[in-house]
Amino acid sequence: MASHFLKYSALLQKYRTPLLVASCGGIFAAKIFYHVFPDNSYRQLYQAWHNGQEVTLSSKLQVVFQQVLKDYGLTSPKKFSAFASYGFHPVGAGVPWLPAGVQIGIPANFNSTSDDSSGITNRIVFINGKPVDWSSDTGSALKEALVFSPEAQKFAIAREVARLQSGGPVLNAVVAPFCLSGVWVYSVVLKQVFGLHAGPALLRGVANVVALSLGAVSYFLTSDAVNQWIENSSDRRAAGVSRDYAKGGLEFYDKMLSRNRTLRTLMGQKGEAMYAPSGNLFPAHLLQLKHPSYTSRREGILALLKEEKV
Repeated sequence: MASHFLKYSALLQKYRTPLLVASCGGIFAAKIFYHVFPDNSYRQLYQAWHNGQEVTLSSKLQVVFQQVLKDYGLTSPKKFSAFASYGFHPVGAGVPWLPAGVQIGIPANFNSTSDDSSGITNRIVFINGKPVDWSSDTGSALKEALVFSPEAQKFAIAREVARLQSGGPVLNAVVAPFCLSGVWVYSVVLKQVFGLHAGPALLRGVANVVALSLGAVSYFLTSDAVNQWIENSSDRRAAGVSRDYAKGGLEFYDKMLSRNRTLRTLMGQKGEAMYAPSGNLFPAHLLQLKHPSYTSRREGILALLKEEKV
């Protein structure tokens, strides 16, 4: 057993550079794959269906989408396409400078207005296995939180445009290969500092385990930091389009917080474990703060308005 371990260790040591390059390349490719082919991957995953048929995006939302692209001042708007998605807020994937371009999903509730909420009430939403009664107090509160003004809709779409236009998916995909390279650096440095290159195999193995642990922690912290930076930057870019977009951003996050507070009530104990009383999401654990809180994102937009930067 020990001889096999030493043999594998010798092979890894001999071919460590090509193995490292191949591993980093493979991880990057896996992370970026559905952004390279968003039409065949991401869109198929988030496409809205009704009675076995794909839901097409309404002409109203097509007009709103094209207006956002125009307001944002894109040099190549043809690289951006929209489709009808499920859920309650826009989603998107793709890289605008690649041939497949970008796909942004816009949900059905964006068709709704305060006078006509059919885009919401004609859907059956199950919470804890029970359909939401839209005529109840909590159902009415949830419905109200899902209806956005045209300005809030434009902001929500613009933040997805900003995230993808700035290469957010590429930045996220780079983190894992970067941290994997860091594992190799940690391993080399630890062995060098403690003189383990010619030491016992057991101690070198311990050094490798420590290096892997440091790499894992680095990945969680770096991934969260990059993702938070991307989302905050996307908010600023979207709010910076105009003062109306910034006001729409405030409304959007107010509605998101209201929605989560209502879900906290509807979901009972599960809701209390998932949502804070403020409406923010509780993090999975201390090492995973992947998204900035909705309150901090709202405050960031409010600060831009107060500073009259938009």
